[in-house]
Amino acid sequence: MRLSHLLICSLLIFFVLYAPQPLLSLFADQFAVSPAIAGSLMTATMIPLAIAPLIYGLLLAKRNPLTILRYAMLVLALTCIAFAYAPSFELLLLLRFLQGLTLPAALTAMTTYIGSNYQADNLQRNMTLYIGSTIAGGYFGRVLAAVFADLWAWQSFYFIIAAGLTGLALCIPRNQAQLVSNPLSPLSYIKQLADAAVLKLYGAVFCMFFCFAALLNYLPFILQDTFLITNTRDIGLVYSGYLIGALASIATPWLLRKSHSPWYLLCAIFTLYSVTLVALMSSQLAVFLLAFTGFCGAMFIIHSTAAPLVNKISSAPASVTNGAYVSFYYSGGALGSFVPGMVYQQFGHIAFIVSLLFVCLCGLALVSSGYLAGKKTTLG
Repeated sequence: MRLSHLLICSLLIFFVLYAPQPLLSLFADQFAVSPAIAGSLMTATMIPLAIAPLIYGLLLAKRNPLTILRYAMLVLALTCIAFAYAPSFELLLLLRFLQGLTLPAALTAMTTYIGSNYQADNLQRNMTLYIGSTIAGGYFGRVLAAVFADLWAWQSFYFIIAAGLTGLALCIPRNQAQLVSNPLSPLSYIKQLADAAVLKLYGAVFCMFFCFAALLNYLPFILQDTFLITNTRDIGLVYSGYLIGALASIATPWLLRKSHSPWYLLCAIFTLYSVTLVALMSSQLAVFLLAFTGFCGAMFIIHSTAAPLVNKISSAPASVTNGAYVSFYYSGGALGSFVPGMVYQQFGHIAFIVSLLFVCLCGLALVSSGYLAGKKTTLG
């Protein structure tokens, strides 16, 4: 499978994951539910995304990831069509949960394919390109969903996603050799992940995406309540700050060459991540938008550094390593997409950001510990 084909698949798959996010206030009004309940449309997808990837990682250790990717994309296409016709909020939640069960199969298959087929610098470069495609998918999925909702109907975007997923799935090669590692028991695979550095990295990724999912989930409500921006197209355009993440992630290999180690870079960028959260407490729209842009850039540099790093330091098969990575990543997203919403409803914008800052500082502590441990090992 060509890398370009895989990257386009990734783009459409992330459309599915993030298209509802700028429409949450619209769904809240249409179905007469609270902001936290509307936000559960993201939580319903993140919960299975947090649990299923490790299971899929164990499965993919003995299966062809391209076959899994093809069927996952076809299932996602069907759920998109059903989502567009859903008559109730409860059915929307059910379909989002089904998408959450299917998405990790696709995500783990893609990262497994890259982790198994490329080594060293090629692994870093192609994983960075993959992450860039997820950034583009997240950005255009949000913006196009908001624009379609404003100009036509939000359902029309889902029909386009379904058609694209179906076409791309049918073009995935069927005759490539299976990528199968030596068969071990699931417990043996999991034991290979029980390394202090790997677990610290997974924990930091959890904290990183907790903050990111929380802010982007409740961004429409902050814009509406604090800055009086209510139009879905305008809300979608605010997500343009997210695009800087694509540029930042592409610069990650250069930043790594300039850094003492990947752990050192992670410490520096987690510090920047914390600073942008402090700036996001501002009630000045210009400051908020600038901080939001920096926040997105920092998040994607962390992601672009951590994903290849865990593949390099883990002794487990690529499918298991990446399955666990995706599990920790979306565990943070599942909690971040709901729990901070309760803080926001009860205490408002500032308390919401403070809660995210606390979690971010926990992530900084984990990568700092990993950096110091690595430095001590090197000196020793």
